[in-house]
Amino acid sequence: MLKRTFDIIFSFLGLVILSPFLIILSFMIIIDSKGGIFFLQKRVGKNNKDFFLFKFRTMHKYAEKRGLLTIGENDERITRFGFFLRKYKIDELPQLLNVLTGDMSFVGPRPEVRKYVEMYNDEQNLVLKVKPGITDVASIDYINENEILSKYKNPEEGYINEVMPAKLKLNIQYLSKRNFVKDIGIIFKTIGRVIK
Repeated sequence: MLKRTFDIIFSFLGLVILSPFLIILSFMIIIDSKGGIFFLQKRVGKNNKDFFLFKFRTMHKYAEKRGLLTIGENDERITRFGFFLRKYKIDELPQLLNVLTGDMSFVGPRPEVRKYVEMYNDEQNLVLKVKPGITDVASIDYINENEILSKYKNPEEGYINEVMPAKLKLNIQYLSKRNFVKDIGIIFKTIGRVIK
C-alpha cells in the first residue's frame, strides 16, 4: 500500500513538474525525424499480463521490424536526437504514465517483451509475480547493456544466453529481500549512475 501511494504521488508530481520539459522534448522529436512522439511497445507485466510501455521515440519509423535489441552506439536505426535521449535515459520518462496507471512501479524488474519471457524457466517466472519497474538492480549493473551486446558476434544469442539470465538472477535476489527502503535506495543509485 505504501509503495503504491508513493508511486501515485511521485509519478503525478513528476509529470506535472516535468511537463514543460516533456513538451520541449516532444517538439524536438518531431523536428528531428518522421514519426510519432511516443514509442509504444507491448511488454509483459505482473501475473504474465501484457501492457503497453511508453517511451519517447528514439528510432526511425518501423525500426522495430529490424530487431528488438539495440546494439551499441552506432545502431543506424536510432535518430540523432534519439542518441541524446537514450544516453541520459530521458526516453524512459513517459513511463511515469505507466506508473500512474498502475501497470508499473518506480522499482521492480524491468518488463520484457513476450518473445523473451516465453524463454523463462520456472524460477525466472518469479519476476512476473510483482509489478515491473522503471528501474531495478539489474538496470544499474547493466546500464551500458547496448555496449555489452555490441561485443558479441551474435548479440541476440549473447542476450538470451548470458545477459538476460544474469539480469533475472539479480532481480530474483532483489525479490527475496525487497522492501520500501531498499526501493528508495535503488532509485537514488539509478539517478547517480545516470549522472555519472
